[in-house]
Amino acid sequence: MGMMTLLLLWLSMMAVFLPNVADGFGSNVTPSRTQQTQLRMVSNIDSSVSLPRDVKDAVSRCKTATQEALKSQISRMDIEFPVGTKFGVEKYPKNKSSSDGGPTQAVLNQSDRELARLFVDMFQPVGGENIVVAFTDQTLADAAKKKWKGDPTASSRILAMNRKKGSAKTKKVKAKGFAAKLAAEIDDSPDTGPFALPDGTQVAIFVSPGPKELPVIEKICNQVGMETCVILLNARLSKISNFGTETAATLFNEEFKSVFALTAAPQDVAPNCLLYHAYPTSWTLARKPKVGQPKPILTQNTRPTDEECEAAFNSLELTDLEKGVENALENVAGWTAQADSDSGHRPTDEECEAAFNRLELTDLEKGVENALENVAGMDP
Repeated sequence: MGMMTLLLLWLSMMAVFLPNVADGFGSNVTPSRTQQTQLRMVSNIDSSVSLPRDVKDAVSRCKTATQEALKSQISRMDIEFPVGTKFGVEKYPKNKSSSDGGPTQAVLNQSDRELARLFVDMFQPVGGENIVVAFTDQTLADAAKKKWKGDPTASSRILAMNRKKGSAKTKKVKAKGFAAKLAAEIDDSPDTGPFALPDGTQVAIFVSPGPKELPVIEKICNQVGMETCVILLNARLSKISNFGTETAATLFNEEFKSVFALTAAPQDVAPNCLLYHAYPTSWTLARKPKVGQPKPILTQNTRPTDEECEAAFNSLELTDLEKGVENALENVAGWTAQADSDSGHRPTDEECEAAFNRLELTDLEKGVENALENVAGMDP
C-alpha cells in the first residue's frame, strides 16, 4: 500500500480536530436587502462561488481541499493564507502593529506558526514521529517547540532549515551565478551538514520558505520522491520571478499544486480585490466593497495573471446603489474629519445634524436616490 493511500485512509477514517478560530475575513454584519444588489459584470463569473465568511470557515475549507488533494494523489501542495492571519490558536501580543501600521514581525511569525500547528494537528493520524515541520531558522523552530511542548495534538519533529549559529567569517570566492550562490550557502555548513529530512518522514511541512530555502526543498523533493507528502505554507510562489534554474521553476510552478489560496490580488491593477482557490474548484477574483462580503468578478480554472485581473476589474460596472452607498460612506468620513478638525473633539449628535444641514448633498442624493428608484422599479 503506497504512502498516499495510507494518508487518505487515515484521514478518511479519523475525525480531524480543528480548534476554534477567530473571525477575520470580512464583516459579520448582514447587509440589508438593498445592499445585497449584485454587481453587473462583463467578465466570466460563476455565481455559485462563495468565499470564506471568516477564518474558521477558511480553515475548514482548507482542510477539505487538502483531503480532496490527497484523494487525487497530490503529494506536492501549496497553501497560502493572507499575511498575518489570526487563526486564534495562540494569544496575540498587545502591540499588534508596527510603526507603519502593518503587523509586526512577531505577529507574522505567530501567524505562520499557527497555520503550521493546524496542519500538524490535521496529519496526526500518520503519527507525530512521521511529521516534520521545517522552519527557516533555529529561532522560529525553538519558538514552536516551546509553544507546542506537552501538547499531544502537536506531536511532530520540529526542525530548522538554517542551523548555523552566529555569524561565520566569509572568505573570498570566485563570482558565481544565482543558483551556484544559493547552492553554496546551503551546502557550506561543515558544523551541521546540509538540511535533510529524517528517515521515515511521511509528511514534510515547510513554513514560509523564501527563495533561499527553495533550492533545499527542491533537493529534498528529488530525494524522497512522490511518496512523501511535501507541503509549502505561505511560500507565496507567485511573487517569485526567478527560481534559479528551469527545473526548479517547473517544480514549483507546475508540480506543486495550489490546494488552497486566499490572498490579495495585485493591488496596482485590481485594487480592493482578492484571489480565492480551494482544490478542486476554480480560481476566483473577488472585489471587496465598502459594505458587505467580497463579490466575484472573475472565475477560471487557472490562477489569474496580472493582466487578467486588470481586465476583469476594468470590466466591472457598479450598480447605482453601490455607487451611492460608497459615495455616501466617503462623504460621511469627510464630514466627520472636517467636524473633528473644526471643533477639536468628536462631534455631538447636534453638531453632526447642524453640519449635515449645511451641506449640499450632491453625490449622496444622486447616488442613493437613483438607487432607491431602481430598487423600487424592480419590485413587482
